[in-house]
Amino acid sequence: MKILIAPLNWGLGHATRCIPLIRQYLAAGDEVVLGGDGDSILLLRRVFPHLRVVDLPSLELRYRKNNTQRGFYLCAIPALIRFTIADYYYLRQQLAIEHFDLVISDNRFGLYSRDTRCVYITHQLYVHLPHRLKIFQPLARALHACIYKRYNEVWVPDYDHPTNNLAGDLAHGRAFDSSAKYIGPLSRFDTFSSVRMPKVCPNESMQYSIVAILSGLEPHRTIFEQELIERFREDAAPILIVRGKLTGPKTVTHIGSITMVPYMSDEELLPLMLNADKLIVRSGYSTIMDLAVLGLLKKAEFHATPGQSEQEYLANYMTTKNYP
Repeated sequence: MKILIAPLNWGLGHATRCIPLIRQYLAAGDEVVLGGDGDSILLLRRVFPHLRVVDLPSLELRYRKNNTQRGFYLCAIPALIRFTIADYYYLRQQLAIEHFDLVISDNRFGLYSRDTRCVYITHQLYVHLPHRLKIFQPLARALHACIYKRYNEVWVPDYDHPTNNLAGDLAHGRAFDSSAKYIGPLSRFDTFSSVRMPKVCPNESMQYSIVAILSGLEPHRTIFEQELIERFREDAAPILIVRGKLTGPKTVTHIGSITMVPYMSDEELLPLMLNADKLIVRSGYSTIMDLAVLGLLKKAEFHATPGQSEQEYLANYMTTKNYP
């Protein structure tokens, strides 16, 4: 079977949760082609350097420095429409050149076609808008439903349980049609969690009391990084900040007891996460799935990207759930 897997390039989470699916299809002997752009496809290329990549249309969005993001959401609508139309026609052209038995889109709205089986992955069936835009929430949910119902199937990476789940009202807000399938969490660490690596770092000098993992769109990734530096600049405990920067040299920077690295592979990062006393992370859903699979939710200090209502909801939901 020939499969096109294409994550949205909005942070790295959409790409990381495609990793276990890619591994599964490769293990079954299927041919996997990656589709995308920007950092998301750069990350997948590092994990799967032997796979072919097709460049898909790019969605260029950047958050504003204020915390409401109301203007961002309003300005993003025309860009999302153009992006969706571009994806749709690109897939149409691509299918005329080569056949795919299956197309898996992680939150790319336009990658559907009647000429092949198409699957849409999302954890947010029920869109949450910022408070000042709540009046438009029913419309946003209806439009999103119009998009995902064009696909043959909708895969929700969460547990099929009304209360024992990770996404809360984002994925379990009401009864949903039969095209949705709850497939369980998708984590890049699923291979490691099944083996249960020992809680020991290979190099004791590399153990850190706090591990902070940065992600998301600019400028808030950089703002969050600066906030963490100021918070821990005078701290005596060893602290690691993984900056979430995939491009540029892999230069290690030291500021007091803080060690900063641009990026770490899963194999490098996992033992440090397991040994840390605390993890500081964004409350992105893919991060939550990673921590849930590893049993590390209890260690996490969640910080929502300012103005991103989905992350704000998830940060609060994780706190109220009090996961072990």
